[in-house]
Amino acid sequence: MSTLSLTSAFSLLLKRDLVLAYRRRSELVNPMLFFVLVTAMFPLGIGNDPKLIEAVGPGVVWVAALLASLLSLDSMFRSDFDDGSLEQFMLSAHPVSVLVLAKILAHWLVTGLPLFIVAPLLAVLLNIPGSAIPTLMLTLILGTPVLSLIGSVGVALTVGLRRGGVILSLLVLPLYVPVLIFGTDAVKTAIIGIPTTAQISILGAMLVGSLVLAPMATAASLRISLS
Repeated sequence: MSTLSLTSAFSLLLKRDLVLAYRRRSELVNPMLFFVLVTAMFPLGIGNDPKLIEAVGPGVVWVAALLASLLSLDSMFRSDFDDGSLEQFMLSAHPVSVLVLAKILAHWLVTGLPLFIVAPLLAVLLNIPGSAIPTLMLTLILGTPVLSLIGSVGVALTVGLRRGGVILSLLVLPLYVPVLIFGTDAVKTAIIGIPTTAQISILGAMLVGSLVLAPMATAASLRISLS
């Protein structure tokens, strides 16, 4: 890998992870299926009051997206750790944080992007007004990458543990709360017709901050876990 340029190494690692995800279709489908089922079943549990469904709809979509992302996090580095390729990444001549960013991008393309695509249909099911659906889409395109970036740090810290799922949830869920709050609040604000510039700006700032810091933190966490 040392003879490859950094761009080529990034592209090859991204392509490799996408091909592996395609071959493991169950891991590819499970997060989106979970997202759709949780969101679709929620109205059945709270009754058929359109106003109530509209009021809780933004929160339901965001909580389901958060849990679907969490469900798929463990697979980000697990197979590489089990077959030893993670150690090879750490010995690479290229910056580990850039290679980590390729894996995070692959994770988002496999889990976050499908949620973004099906969200408008589920928004209609949850009686979210059409005028608020673009805001919902914007919050998801900004917020779901943050979930993958923050989650990568937790996965890196627990990848060496046999039963790290519970610890991973405890580490990551508190860090997801700001994304959940501002993502939900932006959609609720759009429903009542108030500008959402502040919430969208904060989500954008979270994405930029996570994009800068999370790959370096993940690389450092992997070194700790593998040492």
